[in-house]
Amino acid sequence: MAKADELKESAARAALDLVTDGMRLGLGTGSTASRFVAALGEQVAAGLKVLCVPTSEATRVQAERLGIPLTTLDETPRLDLTVDGADEIDPELRMIKGGGGALLREKIVATASDRMVAVADDSKLVPVLGRFPLPVEVVRFGLRSTIALIEAIAAETGCHGAITLRARSGQKPFVTDQGNFILDCAFGSIPEPEVLAFSLKRVPGVVEHGLFLGLADLAIVSGKDGVRALRREGA
Repeated sequence: MAKADELKESAARAALDLVTDGMRLGLGTGSTASRFVAALGEQVAAGLKVLCVPTSEATRVQAERLGIPLTTLDETPRLDLTVDGADEIDPELRMIKGGGGALLREKIVATASDRMVAVADDSKLVPVLGRFPLPVEVVRFGLRSTIALIEAIAAETGCHGAITLRARSGQKPFVTDQGNFILDCAFGSIPEPEVLAFSLKRVPGVVEHGLFLGLADLAIVSGKDGVRALRREGA
């Protein structure tokens, strides 16, 4: 197992300590979150009782294969805990998510949870968000107009950089589980995440953005010196 994979595995397994019998869980999407799902599946096989909401079709398939009991937010509208990965985490536990394309469902599930915990290796820690391109989920209709509006609004908040339509292999556009497109915004730095987040939601074609602000109260981060827990101030 490569070193990066070992770190992801360590963070994911450390998050299992937060899970207790009878919990309603949100299951994240991505390489680190999938390791948590795999570890949870081992515990379920050993007798742990949980009920889970997956944040993507990929996670749903993985959880079903492992025999993890699943529900929906319509059936179980409030969850105890969501464990998910992150593409970037700043010192205030503000995050960029959506590298795996599931940001809309991830944010819905995280918001429906009493707690959200991020699991990551320490390469995801940054002093300022924006090095990882910010994913923005948009409807297909009026795409060029939506891009132009995002560029203008981002510039007003001090964010500049290329905005590109995410593509799958073969250059066909990436399509989310909800049937939308994703724009990746390479701003390099996002000096005021809250301002940008508010401004993006003013664009009619924007469904959701990958700025997760004030949602995670704990990040479990694995590095060469071991696993540590980072807590959001005031959480």
